[in-house]
Order: sequence, then C-alpha cells, then structure tokens
Amino acid sequence: MSIRNAIETLLEADMTLMAVLTGGVYSGMEISRQDTPDAFNASGEIKPCALLGVEADDAAGPLLHSSRMFVVVRFYERSGYTAIDVALERIYALLHRQRVSGEGVFEIRHTGDVRDMRDAVLDCAMAMSRYQVMRYRG
Repeated sequence: MSIRNAIETLLEADMTLMAVLTGGVYSGMEISRQDTPDAFNASGEIKPCALLGVEADDAAGPLLHSSRMFVVVRFYERSGYTAIDVALERIYALLHRQRVSGEGVFEIRHTGDVRDMRDAVLDCAMAMSRYQVMRYRG
C-alpha cells in the first residue's frame, strides 16, 4: 500500500474527522465536480473536504536508502474556516509524530500550515497542512 493510500485510509477511518469533512477525503490532483462529485452538494457548492497529495520525495535521513516525502493536505470549505480549523487540528492529532503502515515509514512530522487562503477556481475558503514522512526506500 502506498503512503498516500495508507494516510487516506487512516483519515477516512476517523469518525470524528469524517463528521467534519462531510464532503470526504480524496487523493489526487484536484477537487472538481467531475472527479469528486461527492465533495459538492445538490446546489453544486463545495462541502468541507480535504485533498491529499505527495509534493516531493528526496534522499535524506540517517540511512543510505532513507528519504523524506512531503505530503500536503488541502482543505476546502464554502465560506469561513470553521470546519477547516477543526479538520486541521484533527489531522495534526492523527498524523504528527505517528507511523502509518506502508513503504517503511519511520515517522510523520507536521512541518507547517498555511491558513486563511481562498481558492479562486472553486470560489471557496482553503488552507493547507504539510507533513514530512521519513521512510526507508530500500
């Protein structure tokens, strides 16, 4: 199982998080009405949701074949940041200083948030959390 899929599965299994992210958790390139229709309500407005993606993977760490992978979680909400703020904190609690199964993960560390953004295409509130995944690539 890939690290992306392992993290997505972990997040989707958390009932507290899914009660906040009523539009779901996705992995891939973008949130759109075509690719992620469950992220939108009947009026076509975005529901609180998250998009998980891998940003980079480079050689780093204590071992010859260890690397650090950067995973980004993007959060979306129609207006305001109420659900986004709760989801940011919940995902932090689920991922920071944790391990997930898959591909030799040593540890996941939170590296920062970018809050109070706006997605012009979806016309909604947005935020991002970035995590560093230290792993063995052997």
